[in-house]
Amino acid sequence: MTLPYRLLLTLIGAVLLWPALAQNLPPEVEAALARAKVPREAVALLVVDAAGKAPARLSHRASALMNPASVMKLVTTYAALDLLGPAYQWRTPVYLDGAVKGGTLFGNLYIKGQGDPKLVAERLWLLLRRVQGLGIQKIAGDIVLDQSAFAPLDFDPASFDGEPLRPYNAAPEALLINFKTIVMTFVPDLAANTASVQYEPALAGVQMQASVPLASAPTGTNGMGAACGDYRTALKGDFSDPTRIRFAGSYPASCLEKVWALAYADPASYGTRAVAGLWQQMGGQLSGSVRSGAVPPSMLGLPPTFDIASPPLGEVIRDINKYSNNVMAQQVFLTLSLAQQAPATPAASREALQRWWQARIGTRDAPLLDNGSGLSRQERISAQALARLLQTAWASPLMPELMNSLPIAGVDGTLKRSRAQSMGRAHLKTGSLNGVLAVAGYVHAPSGKRYVLVALINHANANAARPALEALLDWTVGDNGVHGPD
Repeated sequence: MTLPYRLLLTLIGAVLLWPALAQNLPPEVEAALARAKVPREAVALLVVDAAGKAPARLSHRASALMNPASVMKLVTTYAALDLLGPAYQWRTPVYLDGAVKGGTLFGNLYIKGQGDPKLVAERLWLLLRRVQGLGIQKIAGDIVLDQSAFAPLDFDPASFDGEPLRPYNAAPEALLINFKTIVMTFVPDLAANTASVQYEPALAGVQMQASVPLASAPTGTNGMGAACGDYRTALKGDFSDPTRIRFAGSYPASCLEKVWALAYADPASYGTRAVAGLWQQMGGQLSGSVRSGAVPPSMLGLPPTFDIASPPLGEVIRDINKYSNNVMAQQVFLTLSLAQQAPATPAASREALQRWWQARIGTRDAPLLDNGSGLSRQERISAQALARLLQTAWASPLMPELMNSLPIAGVDGTLKRSRAQSMGRAHLKTGSLNGVLAVAGYVHAPSGKRYVLVALINHANANAARPALEALLDWTVGDNGVHGPD
């Protein structure tokens, strides 16, 4: 029986368009999802040609709005590259309000934050060393930290997951010093039967325990003590008192040297304590105090005494994307509105990024933004929107900067331990929250094809589905499945 002509044309069209339609998942991906007990309805997948010259190889729920976790950093960092330029630098000006005589500044020293995402302890030391280079050893006044470039946030570091001492829960601020973290280094000394504890930076007014005993060695061992295991729990640290850091436990010598970064218990006082502690450590004297305040308006119209510049944006986004630094991403996000208004606010940055999206990516599928870092339960984006952003970036002169900022599968960043067979062939941003697992970026197949891969999983068992994402990456590299025309 002959098919009607119009029906025949419809069927032919469907076959030709098959690569762009929803398909069965690759068997190895399907099997890994089943083992993780993650249903297909909780997954969005898209594999497309990076240049947009062929239909999708794989498309599954690509238009569904999903929580992307830290993959949302792709939106923030590419928008920043496009709006600010890869050479953009944050400048932190320093003002002197008084005369310098005989090694003493008779007046106040002002440090005005402008959102620098990477004002770490080493760079704060360089700033204060510049002050001393002006012949200042004593300040007969105050050191004033100006945070006014960003609007104050009503922020509780415990609000996201009840872990206020996790460094990723630090809030952004205009003069963000060392991510508001304390870095503790434990070094065992077998002869003394203790481990020394070194702290960076030194915080003024905070007692820091200088050593902890080593864990007892079990009978018959070589003296190295207990297995390393969960050394942080074994230390029994007490960080509840902002003026004192104590350890009631012990440290296993078998751990050798370990570094533990911890958010400070009183983040509001971190900046003043860090500046005061470092100034004192450098031999500087201060008759007043380190406090929060604003640069006098009369001084803002004048050139600063000096300023220090951050690394360029192209370098900063490598830290953000390769190591998924949340507070740095939020600093960049707020900077997007700082040029239009001061103080910068999350709402103004959301509006700025939405305008950019409509102008550069298109009017469809705009993301739902919160703080731009992905550390949020509100942010949403679809796989097809992420793919369009990555395809737009691929065609842009900024593509090398964005791609170089992404972790390389099996090589570095958050993908260093990836066991995928596609080692070195993918540049991918990862994302992970409780109930969320995501990955998005570029895949380079041995055939010479270049793909954009996006995978978003929102389910209670998402963390168990990592093998499914590695299977998808291997499948993409392998150039298996249905292909569209080149």
